[in-house]
Amino acid sequence: LELLRMSVSKDYRGRGVARALCGEVLRFARARGYGAVVLSTSMVQVAAQRLYESHGFRKVGVTGLSPLGDLLCIQIFRYRCELPGGT
Repeated sequence: LELLRMSVSKDYRGRGVARALCGEVLRFARARGYGAVVLSTSMVQVAAQRLYESHGFRKVGVTGLSPLGDLLCIQIFRYRCELPGGT
């Protein structure tokens, strides 16, 4: 399962909304037998990286965003969370 573009409005950040959403994605994936959840986030999204890592995601790769991103040294981190018992 791939988690794409999760974001929380600035008005609601710091209230545990992202933590709850991430937990729900993992519960959803486990309940449906997925073996893992994958996602990408940019190097500047430090809070997102911490959130994902606290839920068991591990960094599995690094890529450039685009030729312009490479020029600006902006990297995209790939994360994966293995789900026990999945297929």
